[in-house]
Amino acid sequence: MTEPLAKPINILLVEDSDADAELTTRALKRGKIANTLNRVVDGVEAMEYLRGQGKYADRLRPDLILLDLNMPRMDGREVLREIQQDDDLKQIAVVILTTSDFETDVLEAFGLSNEAYIVKPVDAAQFFSIVQSLKDFWVRVVRLPDEQ
Repeated sequence: MTEPLAKPINILLVEDSDADAELTTRALKRGKIANTLNRVVDGVEAMEYLRGQGKYADRLRPDLILLDLNMPRMDGREVLREIQQDDDLKQIAVVILTTSDFETDVLEAFGLSNEAYIVKPVDAAQFFSIVQSLKDFWVRVVRLPDEQ
């Protein structure tokens, strides 16, 4: 029996670390599921992307946002607040993917209605495994809304 083909999803990676972005990209590319991955490096650029402003006027609306918390200019907490204040954007699934394991960060993120909070492991193999599992879950298991 063959596995049903999953619908490709559009993912926005909001990550300032080139090394973490590269690991995430490699992990997402591995496997049989097609997806589109776009990356921005801070919260200001994330909000421009999400609102389709400037160079992002023709962007694909993401189905899933992978959001780092600790970034320059505008951090992930501020991005979550802005997303939650926008009736259109708050329909997009957000997963926190960060190095912070502070309980206050976890509580604040869940208070701002993100779908999951994942602490990045230091070990590259563990990080790769987590991103693969995350992709499999969001692509194969979760039913995301159709593009608006």
